[in-house]
Amino acid sequence: MRTTGRSEVVVVGGGVAGLSAAVFTARHGLDTLVLDSDESILRRNAHLENFPGFPAGVNARQLLDLLEEQAAEAGCEQVTATVATVAEAEDEFAVETDAGDRYRTEYVVAATKNAVGYLEDVDGVGVIDRGKAYVDTDERGRTGVDGLYAAGRLAEKPHQAAVCAGHGAEVGVTILEDDDRPFYHDWTAPEGYFTDRGREVPPGCEEIDEAERADREARSLDAMAERFAEPHPDEQVTHPSLGEE
Repeated sequence: MRTTGRSEVVVVGGGVAGLSAAVFTARHGLDTLVLDSDESILRRNAHLENFPGFPAGVNARQLLDLLEEQAAEAGCEQVTATVATVAEAEDEFAVETDAGDRYRTEYVVAATKNAVGYLEDVDGVGVIDRGKAYVDTDERGRTGVDGLYAAGRLAEKPHQAAVCAGHGAEVGVTILEDDDRPFYHDWTAPEGYFTDRGREVPPGCEEIDEAERADREARSLDAMAERFAEPHPDEQVTHPSLGEE
C-alpha cells in the first residue's frame, strides 16, 4: 500500500452526479480528485433525451466527455481507478483503490451507481437494500457520518441524468456550505452590475467587461463547434450481459 496523495475532496464515481459535484467544489478552490472506474452506465445510453440545453438530445458519451473537460477546467484531477475501501482515519478519510493507491481526504462523495461495498468499513453509513443498494442521506446528500456524502442515484434520487447532475451539484454546494465557504455564485456579471449600484461583488462572483465577455463567448463557441462537428468517435456500448458471441 502506498499513500498517493491528499485532496480536500475525493469523489468516488465519474458519472454526471460525481462530476457535477466535483465541478462545484473544484471551481470554488477545494482540491478535488475524482476516482472513476470508467464504467458509467450513461455511456451505454444510445441518445440522451431531456437533458437541459439540448432540444434534440445529445450523445451521452459526448456529454460525459464535456463534463470531464469542464471538471478539468475547474481544476479537478481525475484518475481511472476502482475504489476498494473508504475508512475513517483520525479526523479524515483514507480512500484506497484496488490497485493499492491510498488517498487522504477531508470529504468523500460517494457517487457510484449502486455499489456500496467500499463503504462497509465506515461506521454510521445507512445502506438501504431494495434489491439494489442505496445510501441513506438527507436531502442535501449528507450521510450519518460527518464529511461523507452520497450523490445522485446512490442517494435514492431518480435515475434520470438531469436529476442526478442537479443533485451532484447540490451536494457540491452543501460541502462548500459545511466547509464555511462564502456564498457560491456559478455565474459572472457584466461590468458595473454590482459596483455601479454601490454594492460589493459577492464572493465567488466577478464582473467582466464587454471584451472579456466576448472572449469567453468566443471560446465557448469554438469548444462546442469542435465537440459537435463530428459524431462521437466511441462505439456504442451495450449492457455487459450482452457479450459478443
